[in-house]
Amino acid sequence: MSIGAHLPVLLHAAVDALALEQRAEGTFVDATFGRGGHSRLILERLGPHGRVIAIDRDPEAIVAAREIRDPRFTAVGARFSELQEALAAARATAVDGVLFDLGVSSPQLDDPRRGFSFRFDAPLDMRMDPTRGPSASEWLAQADEADIREVISSYGEERFAKQIAKAIVAARRRGPIRRTGELAALVAAAVRTREPGQDPATRTFQALRIHLNQELEELSLALPQALASLRPSGRLVAISFHSLEDRIVKRFMREAARPTLPERLPLRARDLPAPKLRLVGKPIKPGTEELRANPRARSAVLRVAEKLA
Repeated sequence: MSIGAHLPVLLHAAVDALALEQRAEGTFVDATFGRGGHSRLILERLGPHGRVIAIDRDPEAIVAAREIRDPRFTAVGARFSELQEALAAARATAVDGVLFDLGVSSPQLDDPRRGFSFRFDAPLDMRMDPTRGPSASEWLAQADEADIREVISSYGEERFAKQIAKAIVAARRRGPIRRTGELAALVAAAVRTREPGQDPATRTFQALRIHLNQELEELSLALPQALASLRPSGRLVAISFHSLEDRIVKRFMREAARPTLPERLPLRARDLPAPKLRLVGKPIKPGTEELRANPRARSAVLRVAEKLA
């Protein structure tokens, strides 16, 4: 796959879930533009007065968005937590659908300059927006061993987090860890066993990326904003790629669909808060054919909910 190419996972299922046939003149948000696979398909199905507002925190994605020369399309550089600000900048007060395609994109993984992947020996960066915040190399140079261990354990679900953190701290005494290859080699030496077919560095690289980009925090802030921005009957669609982010999406949708109050509170059923969402269908996973064409799709889960009046 060449740098800049991106094969969206569950592309048609995600766009189908927006139910465009019911609101072809509506306004839809592609909250993770990437390289525009979802945005382009939505535009194909929209009517002449419909709109797509694309959002991405990666400056390179916003540059790529300029290739779409369609008056119905607007791109805004913003983080998830700035979703409502981005919509205001695009002069949209309410929308008919919001689509999140979470995680890292293929262009980010496949470009050695970005430092997301252990497959290349490259600068250890990992920032989705290279203009904001510390790089992975800078964070590892100053973080406490306990913090490194906690990040790798919590965000990577890595059982050898203690050994990896200890190896990183010992190595940086000899000099900064500046390259992806250096970090991958340190992790490989510290990890005693690994699942068949998985590189020893997989979980550590995932954990550092999630932490540096505050991915779970950003998602937790974005979902309520998306719900607030939806018109009644508007759809919230999210594709997750690992259990931590899927748990956030699942819990948010479930709690908005089935509001609960603390036990022993003297309230009758009719006094409970009205649900804000209706869950649509069951979670969708890629089929055999898609997995064969795109192995990166193997952990994807698509969830859909509709806003109630």
